[in-house]
Formats: sequence, C-alpha cells, structure tokens
Amino acid sequence: MSCSDEYVYHNTQNNLINITPSLQAKLRKAKYGVFNHSAVELCHWTKKSFYDEGNCYKHKFYGISTHRCMEMTPTAMNCENRCIYCWRPTEFYDTLQMPEHLVDEPDAIIHQLLKERERLIMGFYGNDKSNKKKLDESLFPAHYAISLSGEPTMYPKLPNLIKYLKSLKNTKSVFLVTNGQEPEMINRLIKEDALPTQLYLSTNASNRKMFYRINRPKYKDAWDRWLTTLNILSQINTRTVLRITLIRNYNSDLNNIPEFVNIINKASPHFIEVKSYMHIGMSTNRLEHNNMLDVKEVREFTNTLQRNLQDYKIMDESEISRIVVLQNQKRYTNRWIKEYFEPNIKL
Repeated sequence: MSCSDEYVYHNTQNNLINITPSLQAKLRKAKYGVFNHSAVELCHWTKKSFYDEGNCYKHKFYGISTHRCMEMTPTAMNCENRCIYCWRPTEFYDTLQMPEHLVDEPDAIIHQLLKERERLIMGFYGNDKSNKKKLDESLFPAHYAISLSGEPTMYPKLPNLIKYLKSLKNTKSVFLVTNGQEPEMINRLIKEDALPTQLYLSTNASNRKMFYRINRPKYKDAWDRWLTTLNILSQINTRTVLRITLIRNYNSDLNNIPEFVNIINKASPHFIEVKSYMHIGMSTNRLEHNNMLDVKEVREFTNTLQRNLQDYKIMDESEISRIVVLQNQKRYTNRWIKEYFEPNIKL
C-alpha cells in the first residue's frame, strides 16, 4: 500500500541546503529518513504500537494515535542551541540561518518524508507480531509532531508547512515544539493563521544563568529571545504547553520552584509537562546516568510546583516516561484532541 499519491506536490529548484552525505549516512544507519535538510523517524513508541505493546504519553494525555503519528522536522541539523540534555547530535549543528530561497517547499518536504517514512514502515510487514491493520493505517498520518531534531522555527516557510499539513484530509492535529529562540516566527504563525494545534515551549531553566548553562545557546541574547516567546504564549489562540525537563544537579532542586512559578504565571500555559531527562543518545556524552530523576522525584517536584500555583491541578502521569502533567483550570481547554479545526481555547 502506498500513501505518496494522496499528497500532491510540485517540483522545486535544486536545493542548496543539504545534510552532508557522511552525516546522512549516519542518520540513515540510525533509522532516519532524510530529504535534504529535513528528516523523519519512527519513534520508539510508534514501533511498540505496531506490536500492540503500548502507546506514548501523547496518546495517554491527549488522545493522539501513536501509530498514526509522524515525527518529523524541516531543520534536521539546524538549531540555535546546543542543549546538554539533547539526545540528538547537536555537535553537528553548524548554521544559524536558513535563507528562504535555499530551502525546500513544504509540499515537497512532506511528500518526500512520507515516502521515507513508508520505506521505514515496510520492514514491519514481514514480522508476524505486527498489527497489519495498524501498519496500513500508519501510512496515512493523522498527527504530525514537528519536533524530531533541530529547531523547526528556523525554517522560513514554517507557516506554509503547517497550513499544508492541516490541508491534508487525514490530519487531525499538528504539534510544534520550539526552543523559543525565534519569537518573530511565532508571531508570523499568529499573523498568517498558521498556528499548530498544540505549541510546546521547552522550559528547562528558571533564570538566565541556568538557561545558558543548560541550553548553551549561540545567540548572546538567547534568554531575552526566550522570554519574548514565553510572553507571547499568554495570549496565543492555540493550546500551549511548557515542557520542563528536569536534570539532576542542574535545575531539579526544589529551591528553584518559586522562579519556575514566576515563569509559568507569565505564560499561563494550558498544560505543564514535567519530565525527567533521559540518559540516551548523544546526551550520554555530556551527562551521567545519575542526572536522571526517578518518577518519584518527578512527582515530588510536580506536586510542590502545583502547591505553589493557584490555577493548576495534576491531570495525569506516565510512569514509564517519568512525566507528570499539570492542567490549567482557569485557562481551561479539553485535554482530548478531536480535530485541529475545533479549538476550545480560553484566553
């Protein structure tokens, strides 16, 4: 079964931004699908879902169909930060600019990444343990997570990419994860009516010093850029999430909670996901196994945070992923996502 014919695209001029052949080879060996400056992957939970062995926390928290989730990025090796906890190869990130005339068109990216994703899925049909119905359905994604690697807001045609994804008949939702370094792009998404279903802002520091230590940004004004994005979230007309990744000896001390409370109050997000750093991938070269928190510690941090916030309640947790989520009761929206065009947002 092929999904490529469903998605119409037009040919673009030869692209001048490409991942180097040697790095492409490394990514493909790691089971990525690659197209010029974009990439796609079948995540751990998607593969487990094919075998009916569980679903990711996005399914548990928000109702996202794990096997029909396509995790992708238009900026595979482009990012303004070199975060110590990132399990991607940040050491290879080498550019801060993606000129509009040097990047692929959104429809070409999605068409090619769907083909790459289909290629990755085909191997599962030969395994008797695979749920063939799920495999068939997975070829037509219902959810797109723009988060795989790099920083997607660096892609200058991101508004059109999100609008294109929403135009596909099977699309139910689009998630976008940002490090907050491109507030102008977030404003463009607002102005061009191209907001994702759910917008995540990585929130890994409660003050400037901590921010530079953890995120190792390339921009000197990175903290100010991030604060600008944070403030935008308080008025944005889509679902918002602050994702706090806790790293022992860096940001997990309970004494940091008052500062985190101040940050949360500025953004008033609909959800707060508090999770432990996971000692996997390239992050193992920068951090130790002991930098991970166990789920009890994540619960303790989240419970303490909740007691210091006025409008939030514990919504759910995923023990295996070491994550607890808080829900805003004042700026309330239904946790379950039905259709991307049916927002239930309270500003």
